[in-house]
Amino acid sequence: MSKIYDALIQAAKNSDSRAAVFRSSADQKLALPRLSSRLAWKITGTVAAVMLAFGLLLTVIANQFLDRALRSEIDQRALAIATNLSDAAAGPVIGKNILDLYALLTKYARLERVAYAFIEDTNGQIVGHSMRPFPPELMRTLTPDERKQVGTRVVTLQGNTVYETRVPVLEGQLGTAHLGIWAEGVKTEINAVLLRFVGLIALVLLVAVALSVFLVRAIIAPIGGRTDKTDASAAELNTPVENRVAR
Repeated sequence: MSKIYDALIQAAKNSDSRAAVFRSSADQKLALPRLSSRLAWKITGTVAAVMLAFGLLLTVIANQFLDRALRSEIDQRALAIATNLSDAAAGPVIGKNILDLYALLTKYARLERVAYAFIEDTNGQIVGHSMRPFPPELMRTLTPDERKQVGTRVVTLQGNTVYETRVPVLEGQLGTAHLGIWAEGVKTEINAVLLRFVGLIALVLLVAVALSVFLVRAIIAPIGGRTDKTDASAAELNTPVENRVAR
């Protein structure tokens, strides 16, 4: 009887041992998916943070270059308009055709973002302008040398900032043509371009983050699959020999 009792006790211990192994294996199977998910989110978060930092740095640097490039382009455009005004005004100034001169200045003043246009003779007198009455804040005494050179200045008109470009008429022999551009219009144009650029960067970052999530999950998924196979093999090894033979 003692031997039978000892055999029963040993069998019970073996059964408890196999049950503990299976419970441990089951707990590992439940923990591994959670671990894989946390790892995937951690890697994805790191990649997203790096991309965000890179995107912000790229945005700041690009904004500086774009702002300068756009401002330079707008200045060149203002210079081209003022040069065309200077060439067109030479005829009316020589012929002292005030009506044609005023019509010409009014035409240029109606261009987009143009604040005003006027012609100053070699004595500093305003011989034609697009604003009535002529704003006294635009009056400025130029030296003979300045009237022969292209120049710019910033003035305040009606409480608003204006970027003015001046171009000599017939190399300064007939005076100087002045063209003012509203600073607010220049700022609006630059901001519109910068906003589109920032939107494009944000879109690229979103696509990159989405791709990183997909790639991370695609890489981690096979790891979970291989772990499941390993657990199945371990369970097979823990199965009693008689049970495996019976199967």
